Formats: sequence, structure tokens, C-alpha cells
Amino acid sequence: MSSEALVGEYFSKGTLSALPSGHFIDGVFVDATGGRGMETFDPGSARAFHTFAAGDGNDVDRAVAAARKAQRDWGRTKAGVRGAILFRAAQIIRAEAARLAVVESLDSGKALQEAEGDVAGAARCFEYYAGAADKIQGDTFPLGTDYIGYSIEEPVGVTAHIIPWNYPLSTAARSIAPALAAGCTVVAKPAEQTPLTALMLADILFRAGLPAGVCNVVTGTGAEAGGPLVSHPDVRHVTFTGSVPTGIRVMQSAAANVTSVVLELGGKSPVIVMADADLDAAIEGVLGAIYENAGQICSAGSRLVVERKVHAELVERIAARANGLKLGHGLRRPQVGALNSAAHLNKVAGYVEGARERGVAIAAGGQRAVDPESGTGWFFQPTILDAVQADDPVIQEEIFGPVLSVQVVEGEEEAVAIANGTDFGLVAGIYTRDFGRAHRMARDIEAGQIYINEYFAGGIEVPFGGSKLSGFGREKGLEALRSYTRTKSLAAKIS
Repeated sequence: MSSEALVGEYFSKGTLSALPSGHFIDGVFVDATGGRGMETFDPGSARAFHTFAAGDGNDVDRAVAAARKAQRDWGRTKAGVRGAILFRAAQIIRAEAARLAVVESLDSGKALQEAEGDVAGAARCFEYYAGAADKIQGDTFPLGTDYIGYSIEEPVGVTAHIIPWNYPLSTAARSIAPALAAGCTVVAKPAEQTPLTALMLADILFRAGLPAGVCNVVTGTGAEAGGPLVSHPDVRHVTFTGSVPTGIRVMQSAAANVTSVVLELGGKSPVIVMADADLDAAIEGVLGAIYENAGQICSAGSRLVVERKVHAELVERIAARANGLKLGHGLRRPQVGALNSAAHLNKVAGYVEGARERGVAIAAGGQRAVDPESGTGWFFQPTILDAVQADDPVIQEEIFGPVLSVQVVEGEEEAVAIANGTDFGLVAGIYTRDFGRAHRMARDIEAGQIYINEYFAGGIEVPFGGSKLSGFGREKGLEALRSYTRTKSLAAKIS
């Protein structure tokens, strides 16, 4: 069915047919052990449209047991066979892209064209790790002619994946695909706000030939399902994307079982625009960096660090563009979609109201909004807070919404200091025509990834992760495979 037909079905019926409702455990959809369900909401209309399983520790136990049972055979499956299954999954994702994108938009609130990009990215992710599956190999060691020394990269075992609500499908893909490529089994727990596409992905993988029990999905709240999963003694690795406080709790829980973790905990990323930059390109970069997905991106460029010589012009031009952006229900393909929940809308609005009370100048937006066609939904205007002091909460804390905070600097040295002036260190963007300056700044900025003259440059091939409170470990690229393998070294005397 085309995306247009699916959108028509939703707006006429208030839901979509054949949406998954149960956990996906051991190759089948199953009800929650306790028989409980919970609702998922359409942020663009602020109404529930589907019910899904509310899991608990009993459901987690079932899923982990299935994954543990499947681990031995899957870990010993030829790497080329694993890769072929992942490649078939990528093909199915592309074939069913319209439905996946509509469900993703509906569940998360993001614009449909953005969800379509996420689905294409998920397919590319599975293609990439399909090709990597048979490239995982060990080393030999120079022990002399009387010995043989070599290493084997083995799968770590059962892996847990805690998936956030802002990019449900693409974040699931970027950790599940390398885990499967490495020969690990998976238990995923999607955010309770956005459970559907993770369930659909598990079903796609099964239809692509993944054996039962290799990829399982348990839905429910973080407290009732996520907590028991990350603390389960049979889980050998946890990949978590989410907030700093929750990430700390995840690491503490995993430590009790000496379980390895990858933590991606968000950011307060700067976009630096120097006076010699191509301002047209910088404006496009800044707009995309903060207003894509309504700013609900861990790597959003939420701080504009601008050299004073071009500050007034740049803010004026960005504000004019921001004020003209079209808000609306994600399925109507707006330029800016809804925030994910009423609670999150209140959080974003609270930051802006606090800044207003402190006398911060608001150059654009600054107010709650609704879908102009229905008068409903959880929306916030694209907002710019101008010339903000370095210690202000809107500079130091992650807002996770369409709010850009501007910091004015006098030159390169101050720009780097301001860029490093928070507890986060996920990504940074630099706009300048000076090649040497760009790379000096990139060298000195504390962040896991640097974009030069194009924000969000790169793709699945480029390792992603942060420093400081942004977490540790890397996803994407070949580097991600390291999280899902362990090295076994062997040495043998032969004469």
C-alpha cells in the first residue's frame, strides 16, 4: 500500500490495520504475561491510536531465555549466512518502506519525509553490516618459529538494546544490525512512547530468515521492562541511548553483573560560524541542525556559536526563516512536526519561559502551538534565544526541542572555549572557509564527531558517540562491531 493510501486510512479511521500489539519473542508475537496493555499516542493529534503489550520482568525472562537458547547456533552460523539474512532484511525494509515510514511518523510525531529518510537509513544500516559480517577476524602474533599465536573474535552473547523515542527505527537498526552480524542474539526494549517499528523490524528479520529467538522485542515502561532487562544476569552487553540520569542507572545495574555497556546520552552541541564562512550554507546547516525532528535529536546543533562580525546578520536571517517554517501533523509532511508527548512539550516550554523571565532576548518563536488544520497536538514554535550568557540553563542543559541558543564570540580561541563550555561532548559543527582553522578547531573541540561546512555529514560508515556526559563507546561504522565481540587469544608450542 502506498504512503498516500496509508495516510488516508489513518485520517479516516483514526488508526491503521494490522499494527503489532504483542511482544515479539522466539519468533512469534505474544501477549504480556500479566495480560496488561498500554496506549501509544499520535503526537500530532494528542490522541491514542493503538494499544500494545505492557511487559514486566516475566516477559523479559522469556525473551532472554529465548535469546540465550538461540545463541549457540546463531553464534556458530557461518558469517556469510548471517550477512545474507541481514541483506534480505534490508531488501524487505525497502519493499515495506511506505508502511514503516507512516507508522514511524505516526508514533513519533516527526514529519513523514523525515521518517522516510530514517527508513532508508535503516535499510542501508543492514546492508552495511551484512557486508561486514564476514570481515570480522582476529590477528596472528609473532611468537617465533616454535610457536603459533592467534586470536579469534567471538560474539559476546545475549545483548540488550534500549531504544529511545526520537529515532525508534534507525536507532534500533544501528545497534541490532552489528550485534547480529557479530553473531550475538538480541533483546530490544523500545521506548514506551514509540514501540511499533521495533516490533515490525523484529518480524521483518524473522521473515528474512533469522532463526527464532535470535531477535526479540519486549515492550513496556522503562521501570517495568527496561530495568529488569539491563540488570538480567544472562545479558552480556547493553547498548543504551537516552538521558544522562537513566544512563547512569543503566550502568549501575549492568555493573552488578560485570556487563559491558555503550552509552549515548545526548548533547548540547555547538554549531560554530566564523565571520569568513559561507553564510548561506551556514544558515541551511543551522536550520537543519536544530529544527529537524523538532530539535528532538541527541546530536542537534542546539547552540549557535557565532563570531560577532556576522552575529546580527546571521541571527536576523535565521530568525526570518524560522518564523516561516510550517508546523503540522507529521503525516501532512510539514517542515516541523510535533513534540513527542505532553510532558515533553511542558519541559521545552518551561525552558523557554525560564529564559524569558531571566530577560533573554527571543528572536523567533517562543510559544506553544497546535496543528493548524486540527487545532490539536503537542507543538512548539521554532525558537531562537539570542546572545545568551554561558552559564544560563538553556546553554548548559539539553532542552531536546526546537530551541536554538545563540552565543557571541570574538574569534577562534573564544569559539573553541565556548564550544567546550558544557558538560556534554557529542558532536560539533564548524563553518569557515579557512581549511587550517577548521582543522585546528576540530582538533581542540571536545566531541566525538566534528562536522565541517555541513551539519549531519556522513552516514552509517562514520563512528558515532560522545565524551564527557554524552557517554562512551561508539555506534555505526566498523567500530560498532567491537561492542559485540570479545577477543580470545591462543598460543601453541609446535616444536
